[in-house]
Amino acid sequence: MDKAADHAAVFASQRARLTRIAYRMLGTHAEAEDVVQNAWLRWRTVPPAEIDDAPAYLARIVTRLSLDHLKSARVRRETYVGAWLPEPLIERAGTSPPLDEPEDITLSLMFALERLSPLERAAFLLHDVFDLSFTEVAAAIGRDEAACRQLAARARAHVRAQRPRYRLDETRGAALARAFFTAANSGDVGQLSSMLAEDVVAWGDGGGKIAANINPIRGRDRVLRFLAGLARKRRDRDGEFIEAVAIDGLPGFISRDRSGALQTTALEIDDRGIVAIYTMRNPDKLGQVIAMLGGDAERC
Repeated sequence: MDKAADHAAVFASQRARLTRIAYRMLGTHAEAEDVVQNAWLRWRTVPPAEIDDAPAYLARIVTRLSLDHLKSARVRRETYVGAWLPEPLIERAGTSPPLDEPEDITLSLMFALERLSPLERAAFLLHDVFDLSFTEVAAAIGRDEAACRQLAARARAHVRAQRPRYRLDETRGAALARAFFTAANSGDVGQLSSMLAEDVVAWGDGGGKIAANINPIRGRDRVLRFLAGLARKRRDRDGEFIEAVAIDGLPGFISRDRSGALQTTALEIDDRGIVAIYTMRNPDKLGQVIAMLGGDAERC
């Protein structure tokens, strides 16, 4: 194998991991893929003699590109219509995270990461999630080790409360997802009330492209009224349950609402019941779902 081919093979072996790092940093697949492609363009020009540890070197490139990208991304999100949720990462039944992927990186934790500074997020993800040493983290983000430890500690304190405290097995999660859809679709307030925690929060992301609740809806009573109101609309047509899936580690499902719009719903659950509902309706963030279902948004 010549040096160019070997260089390409090393990058190919790391591509999935690099994509996960970029996705955890940026929250969307398209942006993550753009960053990884730019990382490849840089990697291919690096003389092999300059590289001691290829995985760490590539993680450093992707992290720096992600930090640069976040500067413009955060400006765009300041003008985003409604709540900004990470693009859903879908796992079908029977699949599992890669062996080096932590199982507790859920959508709720991704949402918490959005509240961190870019450097805090990078330090936390690289060290706590992807197991880089603080020496490697320091090289990746351009800070000394002491500063990186402080950044990671602040981030860790902020997101600790978002760690999953109650993990359902796949079968139970799928059953609860189906039960929630059935109750919400029919407007069964009694059944929904038994499933929701008192302090449940419903989040929606339509991105200004499609109707969604602009602000989070907090509290069982308000969420019940909201879901019942949705069920009353277009009574001539039911919503459609397409498939139970895991969404960023949370039980959830893909469905169509009564208007026929495609959406995903993820449910965060603890011993009190459903504590958060994350509904993605923005068509720009459903590309993975459309591809997984094998067609365009109108047919799927």
